[in-house]
Amino acid sequence: MALLATPIESVLVVAYQVGLTDTGAPKIRQRSIANVRSNALDQDVYDVAGALFSLQEFPVTSIRRDNRIDLVNE
Repeated sequence: MALLATPIESVLVVAYQVGLTDTGAPKIRQRSIANVRSNALDQDVYDVAGALFSLQEFPVTSIRRDNRIDLVNE
């Protein structure tokens, strides 16, 4: 049987450092932005995340894109 994979949506997840813990480890927070077009180019998603989060005072530690795909067995 053939498997049909249909992209549903993408979620942009950006982690950033808000400070240090008492032991000196980085304190990380993350923000998710839903409804990213599934057909948007990875470079465009990365560039938009960089532009948006450059407006805050905290340094970005990672940018991730989570793709959600509907899988149907035909």
